[in-house]
Amino acid sequence: MTLPAISPNSTASPYLSKRFSFPSPAKLNLFLHVVGQRADGYHELETLFQFVDYSDTLTISVTNSTNIELLTPIKDVKNEDNLIVKAAQLLQKHIERKYGSIIYGAQISIKKVLPMGGGLGGGSSNAATILLALNTLWQSDFTNTELAEMGLVLGADVPIFIHGFSAFAQGIGEQLTPVEPDECWYLVTKPEVSISTASVFTAKELPRNTAKLIHHNFSDFYHDNDLFNEDKYHNDCQTMVIKNYFEVAKLLAWLVEYAPSRMTGTGACIFSRFSNQQEACELQAKLPNGISSFVAQGLNKSPLCSVIEQLKKSN
Repeated sequence: MTLPAISPNSTASPYLSKRFSFPSPAKLNLFLHVVGQRADGYHELETLFQFVDYSDTLTISVTNSTNIELLTPIKDVKNEDNLIVKAAQLLQKHIERKYGSIIYGAQISIKKVLPMGGGLGGGSSNAATILLALNTLWQSDFTNTELAEMGLVLGADVPIFIHGFSAFAQGIGEQLTPVEPDECWYLVTKPEVSISTASVFTAKELPRNTAKLIHHNFSDFYHDNDLFNEDKYHNDCQTMVIKNYFEVAKLLAWLVEYAPSRMTGTGACIFSRFSNQQEACELQAKLPNGISSFVAQGLNKSPLCSVIEQLKKSN
């Protein structure tokens, strides 16, 4: 006997035709070690992720059409290549596989504040926000673990945004151990240059043999006094970037005169650590012309998690 195709809901979604807004936060790599390269070309990493309270904002309306519409195209990015659209369509494919049919689509707009090519994970964060938000709005009932596995095909940073907790990450960034580093204040700066992640990871001069960290526990990560000790922790991508991007090298050299500073991810953004907001703002006021920046606090829980939790409680 062939069972009829089931759908995420037998009744109309309570979220249909309403508008909901979701934060899509930035992340920092407090350090980033490249410890090897796999046969498939992916790099083996060890990194410490922390979120900051500075986010893109995605606004979503569930529709009865199965179309995915991005109402605010991003300059120089075709909609079909945008991770927002790709993530929504990917979720639809998994819904069809799980339930036998697709019922809903979405209209999506984005208020973009995270710089592209900055190493803050903006694209991956957008993809993760779409997967988490639409999983709730479409009531497709995938677990966060399942969503993280889906999202990995879109980018190695997607799982950390799905799970939403600060973590020591291994593998290609998907093996996560929760940690709680100090929630410091950061001045995040970006010189007038964007850096492609692919260009960094394909560079011949990128170090790929940093020794793996050996930890019986992760207590070293709970307080950041040691995190800027270059003998222990560093960013292997920074080593290569400052040799090839004068703008990054110049800004970093200026910042370290005032505060512990390091590049995040593959750049070009640099974060400088402070114990309070006022100190971060004071340095921000001194920045050279042409440097974009923001001040934000480190967060060990993604603000998106709280929004999703509240949304589920309200329906």
